[in-house]
Amino acid sequence: MSSSSSTEIILHILLSMGIILIVTKYFAVTAKKFGFPQVAGMIIAGLLLRFIPWFKNFGGTEPNFIYQETNNFISFMAEIGVILIMFSAGLGTNLKSLIKSGIKSTIIACCGVFVPLIMGTVMALCFWGFDGFGTQEFFKSVFIGTILTATSVSISVAVLKELGKIKSDVGQTIISSAIIDDVIGIIVLTIVLGVSTGKGGYIGIILKTLAFFVCAIVVGFIVYKLFRWYDLRHPRSRRIPIYALGLSFIFAFCAEKFFGIADITGAYIAGIVLCNLSDASYMESKIDINGYMLFSPIFFASIGLKTNLSGFNTSLLLFSIAFVVVGCISKVIGCGGISKLLGFNWKESYQIGLGMMVRGEVALIVASKGLAVGLIDSKYFSSVILLIIVSSMIVPVLMKKAFKEKNYIED
Repeated sequence: MSSSSSTEIILHILLSMGIILIVTKYFAVTAKKFGFPQVAGMIIAGLLLRFIPWFKNFGGTEPNFIYQETNNFISFMAEIGVILIMFSAGLGTNLKSLIKSGIKSTIIACCGVFVPLIMGTVMALCFWGFDGFGTQEFFKSVFIGTILTATSVSISVAVLKELGKIKSDVGQTIISSAIIDDVIGIIVLTIVLGVSTGKGGYIGIILKTLAFFVCAIVVGFIVYKLFRWYDLRHPRSRRIPIYALGLSFIFAFCAEKFFGIADITGAYIAGIVLCNLSDASYMESKIDINGYMLFSPIFFASIGLKTNLSGFNTSLLLFSIAFVVVGCISKVIGCGGISKLLGFNWKESYQIGLGMMVRGEVALIVASKGLAVGLIDSKYFSSVILLIIVSSMIVPVLMKKAFKEKNYIED
C-alpha cells in the first residue's frame, strides 16, 4: 500500500470519527432532555448517519479499500468500547452486597433470566418454525431469548431514588437481583455462543465454562492481592487504572483464546476481581472517561450503522412488536411471580417485576455478539432498539404509579 493511500485512509478515518462523535453526543443530550436514555440517542444517531453517503457502506460490501479500512477501524474501536463497558460494570459491582443479597435475590434473578429465555425462544420459534433441536434455526431462536435475559437497572434506580425507595426491601431486592441477573445472563450467553458456534458439545462447553471460572477465581485472587498491595502503596495514582485496564484486556483475550468464552465475559470478571479494592470507584471513574469520551459513542453509533432498515417489512414489524411485548411481560412474570412465592405481597411483587423490566446496553452487547457469529441478522437490531426505547419509556411511569398507588391488591 502506498504512502498516499495510507494518508487517504487516515484522513477518511479522522473525518468519520469526528462526525460520529459530534452527532452521537448531540443526539445523546437531546434524548436525555426528552427523558430517554442517552444510549437510545446514540443509536438513533448511528441510524441517521446511514443516510449520509459517507457512511452508507458501513458494514457493507463496498469494494473501495478506503471504506473497508475505515469500517474495520470503527469495528475495532467498537469492540474495545464493549470491553470497557463490561469492565466498568464489573468494577461497579458491590461484591459484598452481592454475597449478602441472600437466596431470595438469587432465585428472583434466576427466574428473571430463564423465564425470558424460554418465552423469547418460544416466540422466535413461532415466527421461524421448529425443525428440531440443534438446528441453526433453533439456536437463533434461543439467542433471541438470550437477548431478553439482560436487565438494565439504571433507570429503575433513578426512579427509586426519586421516590425515596432505594433503601427499601423492594429497592434493595431489585438492585441485588439485577446484578446477579447480569452474571447469570453472561454465563448463559457464554454457553449459547459456545454450543451454537460448534466449539464443542454441551458437556464440553459447560466444562470449559466451569474451567474458566475456576481459573478466574484462582488467578483473580492472586491478582486481587497484588493490586491491593500495590494500591495501598500508591493510592489514587493514575498508574492503577492503567494497570487495571491492561488486566481487563488480558482477561478478555484469555477468555476467548483459551476457553472459547466471549471476551466480554473476561472483561466483566476482571472488573469483579478488582471491585472490592479501596480505589475501585476511582478506577471506574477513569475507565468511564475513556468510554464516555470515545469508545462508547463509537460502539453505540456502530449499532445504528449496522442496523439494516432496508429489510424492514410487515413480518419484521410483527416480530418486533412480539419481541417487545414478550421482553416486557417475561420479566414481570419471571421476577414478579417468583417474588410472590417468596413472601412478597402482590404490590411488592409487581414493583420488583417492573424494576427488572428495563433493557439497555447489555442487550445491545449480547445482540452484537450474536451478529458477529451469525446468530442474528443486522435487521433485528431494530427490534432490540425498540425494546430499549419502549421499556425505558414505560417503566418510570409504571413504577411511579405502582409505588404511589394506595388501593392495590394486598395479601
